[in-house]
Amino acid sequence: MRLVMLSDTHGRHRDIQVPGGDLLIHAGDFSSGHSWEELEEFADWFRAQPHAHKVVVAGNHDLLMESDPEAGQRLFAGWAHYLKDKALTLEGIQIYGSPWTPRFFDYAFMLPRGSALAECWRKIPEATQLLITHGPAQGLGDLTFTGVRAGCEALTKRLKQLEQLKLHLFGHIHEGHGIYQPTSLRPYTSINASSCRWSDAGLNPPLCFDWT
Repeated sequence: MRLVMLSDTHGRHRDIQVPGGDLLIHAGDFSSGHSWEELEEFADWFRAQPHAHKVVVAGNHDLLMESDPEAGQRLFAGWAHYLKDKALTLEGIQIYGSPWTPRFFDYAFMLPRGSALAECWRKIPEATQLLITHGPAQGLGDLTFTGVRAGCEALTKRLKQLEQLKLHLFGHIHEGHGIYQPTSLRPYTSINASSCRWSDAGLNPPLCFDWT
């Protein structure tokens, strides 16, 4: 199964060439949070993509998805899987998605660092193979242009406990875009699929992962 992944498109989804695949995933920040029309336009575009399966997680800029969660879920009802602290089994893959990130100003789906976020991550099932979070764990794909590691420490701890984990997908920190291959200390792949770049007006292409 080919996974096609993107994140942090911030309304620029129609400028992106999306490759073919079986499962299309957006890891959040598909809007700038200004209007329902913006969200509906993204949903129309996402729905029109030819991939057999679609999964989406909200991000900190998707403000209306938090302020009116029922209306937000209706955008994707019946044709995509919207995951907010929710598990899903798809083609035999155990998936879990969550939008939360450490608090930074007053955006959506943000919690203070420490126990509040740790409680969120405790909800991740032990059997999870594909984890989709909007933000990164601390230490990988989370280095900002100011030199700060902006990832979540509590998520880093939880990832070490997920023995079945094969892939962690996220975005949020645009500068960290890329694929981070497994190591002896981290036996799963980490992917920051941020589309919008921090350094210029360009766009990163979607990333692909062949699940075998």
